[in-house]
Amino acid sequence: MSVFHDEVEIEDFEFDEETETFYFPCPCGDKFAICKEDLENGEEVATCPSCSLIVKVIYDKELFMSGEIIDAPSSSSEPKLELVQSS
Repeated sequence: MSVFHDEVEIEDFEFDEETETFYFPCPCGDKFAICKEDLENGEEVATCPSCSLIVKVIYDKELFMSGEIIDAPSSSSEPKLELVQSS
């Protein structure tokens, strides 16, 4: 079980569009960081690269789902199997 320094809402983080990373000030002077991809994967722990503190990120996981749409294979491109009976 992790011991969180704090729980912080995602709205309180600053977002860097270039790195797609959310940042929040850490008491040590550095910043907690969590990338957008981690949030899309359900991660909720932001870490500080300079110390051992971590914060729990409070956010609506549905808003960060990747929204990736995977098309079903087309029936015309799939090989067809035929049942052949031997005589």
